Amino acid sequence: MIWFSCLHILLFLIVFALLFKIAALHRAAGQIRWQLLSWFDSDTNVSLTLSSRDRHMRRLAADLNRELRRLRAMRLKFEQGDRELKESIANLSHDLRTPLTAILGYLDLLDYVEKPEQVERYLSMIRNRSEVLKQQTEELFGYSIVKSAPEGEAALLSLNYILEESLASYYGAMTQAGITPEISIPEQAVMRCLNRSSLTRIFGNIIGNALKYSSGDLSVIMAKDGTIVFSNRADGLDPVSAGRLFDRYYTVTSGKQSSGLGLSIAKLLTERMDGKISADYREGRLSITLHFPEV
Repeated sequence: MIWFSCLHILLFLIVFALLFKIAALHRAAGQIRWQLLSWFDSDTNVSLTLSSRDRHMRRLAADLNRELRRLRAMRLKFEQGDRELKESIANLSHDLRTPLTAILGYLDLLDYVEKPEQVERYLSMIRNRSEVLKQQTEELFGYSIVKSAPEGEAALLSLNYILEESLASYYGAMTQAGITPEISIPEQAVMRCLNRSSLTRIFGNIIGNALKYSSGDLSVIMAKDGTIVFSNRADGLDPVSAGRLFDRYYTVTSGKQSSGLGLSIAKLLTERMDGKISADYREGRLSITLHFPEV
C-alpha cells in the first residue's frame, strides 16, 4: 500500500507541475499578446519582454522582436517616402501655378488686341485648356495639403447653418448652370462637434461635384438626425462610375474638366471626423449621402 500511496503523490506532483507549466505558458502568451497590441497602437521601438524562463517562449519572443524591428524599419521608410512624395506633389503643384497664372494673364491682355477670327478661335481653345489645367493643379495642390495636414480643431457647429452658408456661396454658379435647387433643411439646429473648415470643404466639394455632373437639377435634403442627401439627375453616369467617384483621380466622360479629387478629399475629411459618405445611382439619379453621428 505504501508504494500505491507514493504513486498517487508522484502523479499529483506531475499533474501540479504540468498545470504550473501550462499557467506559466498562458501568462507568457498573454504578455506577448498585450505587448504586441501596444506595439501596433503606438510608434515604439521597445522590444517584447517576458517573465517566463521557458526557452521556447523566449525563442518565440526573440523571433517576434526581430520581425518587429524589420517591420518598424519598413514603416519608417514608407512614411518617409510618403512624406517626400506629398511634399514633391505640393511643390510641383505650386511651381505649375505660377506659369499658368502668367499664361492666363497674357491671354487676358490679348483680349484687347485686334485679331483674325481664326486666331481668336485658337486663343479661346488655349484659354479653355489652360483654365482646366489650372483647376486640376489647384485640386492636386489642395489634395496634397489635406492629405498631409493634421486634423483641425473641432468645435460645436450647426450643420444647418454651415450647409445653408455653403449653398449660398454656390448660388451664382447654380444660377449660371440653370439649376434651381430644391432644399429641405429642418428648422431645429442639428449640432455636431466638427472642424468648421473641413466641413465647409466637404459641402463645397459635394455641391461642386453636383454642378459638374448634374443634368439640370439639384436636391438637398437634410433629416433631423443630421443625414444629408445631395441628389441630382446625372445622365452621364452609371452605377459602376458612381461607385468609383470617391477614387482618387477617377473621372467620367461628363467630367473631363475634373481631376477626380473633389470627392476623394470629401471622403478623406469625412472619415477623419468619424463621419460616413456614400454614393448611389438609381434610375438616372446620383445621390451622395453624408452623415456625422451624434457623439
